[in-house]
Amino acid sequence: MPSIADYYQDPHVRRQMLRFLGGDSLAETTAAYLTASDPGRLQFDPQPIEQFDHYLEQGLDIGRSLWDRRVLLAHLDIDYVNFTFPAEPHIHPRRTFGLLAPVVDAARELLAAFGIRPLHLLSGCGHHLVWAVRQDGPTFALLAELGRLPPSLAGRYRQRYWPPGWRIAPQLGRAWDALGLLLEYVCHRILHRARSVRGVPVEATAVRVGEGRRGAELLSLDISEYADPLHLRTIRVPFSVYLKCQQRRDVLGADLVARMPEMFLIPLGDGQADEALATRDSLQRARALAAASDTTIPDASKGTAALVEAYRGSELAAFHAQFYDETPEPPGRWPQTYDRFDAAALPPCGRRVLEHPCDLLMQPGLIRHVVRLLLASDWHPRHVAGLIRSKYERDHGWGGYWYHYDATSRAEFYTRLFAGLLAAGLDDLADFTCPATGARGDCRQDGCSGAVDSLRAGLLERRTAHV
Repeated sequence: MPSIADYYQDPHVRRQMLRFLGGDSLAETTAAYLTASDPGRLQFDPQPIEQFDHYLEQGLDIGRSLWDRRVLLAHLDIDYVNFTFPAEPHIHPRRTFGLLAPVVDAARELLAAFGIRPLHLLSGCGHHLVWAVRQDGPTFALLAELGRLPPSLAGRYRQRYWPPGWRIAPQLGRAWDALGLLLEYVCHRILHRARSVRGVPVEATAVRVGEGRRGAELLSLDISEYADPLHLRTIRVPFSVYLKCQQRRDVLGADLVARMPEMFLIPLGDGQADEALATRDSLQRARALAAASDTTIPDASKGTAALVEAYRGSELAAFHAQFYDETPEPPGRWPQTYDRFDAAALPPCGRRVLEHPCDLLMQPGLIRHVVRLLLASDWHPRHVAGLIRSKYERDHGWGGYWYHYDATSRAEFYTRLFAGLLAAGLDDLADFTCPATGARGDCRQDGCSGAVDSLRAGLLERRTAHV
């Protein structure tokens, strides 16, 4: 049986992987760096593009930076997630991708209406939609004008990052931020069409949900990469072997992983995902597909410009303007402001998160819970983000984490996302109750007298009036 290294020596496989890196040859590629992982663990260790052939020889799981020297890459990740039974998508892949199909169809139809026809990739647990905007064109200038760059992140972008030894220009940093706004808008449009599929909720990012017949399962519109600096986010390269299951054998179960076929990230054309699963799970079929594919990331600059115009006229853009009109407290004033906030003013479920933010305040579902609680207490969402940022930047045992990631961007992204869903009526607060909070395991205290329920009632009455 051929090895992964043998598979990678196929010229069609190699060519398709290079095309996703930005060129037909190694010298023409435009990605900033590569990453590679073995079956033992997922690791983020950026390396020069010149390591490409070495990684092929090693048979590794290969990724590329979203950072590129010629284009700005847009990426929408649509995944199945099950917090109770993480192995569910691998035990029942046809059911998994059947659930995802209406959401993916809604996303593709929406993007096509703007003239965006992304490269569509099929992975182990979901779909990736990827397209490009040229950095030398008018659409990129529109995005750079639309986006914002907090001073903390602007300072990081002035550093040179190795590889490739480049800086991220302010225009590129703002354009990356603007993509986050646009993808948030795309999520809203999709959620208006698909709030759930056969009883499985559709959520913006992987927030923990209540238990259903098959556990705490959801369909995630994952745009979380836009919470972080551009130079830290990556995407797996098409036709790479998919080793995520082997890297999670302690979670999925070693026996199950040992029985699983080899998987590959493959492009999905006009066919159905359930038909493509056999190709995803076969080295020989993936190799044959490489000979008939084109993994060049399509230039959708014109379509993205149309998406910008639609966003600018939307209620979400108006909410974003109101969000950013408020100024959060600067760090120098935290001792007199955010540091003085008494978490005991919140129900025990929220107090626990703010008193033990590492790592509770890293979980999207618990961030959402804190955002809801504070909005219900009549906080402005920008100050909610300011409080969360202050927890990230105070000494709560973070180690060196925030030397790499940006606390301001992370706090503002998630607060803006969850407050925006509420303002748009896309968060009906159905799971913002004491019983639901307890069922998720987020409440560990009896006798709080229904505090969340009373806050929910008030928030429903004025949820569009925070700002």
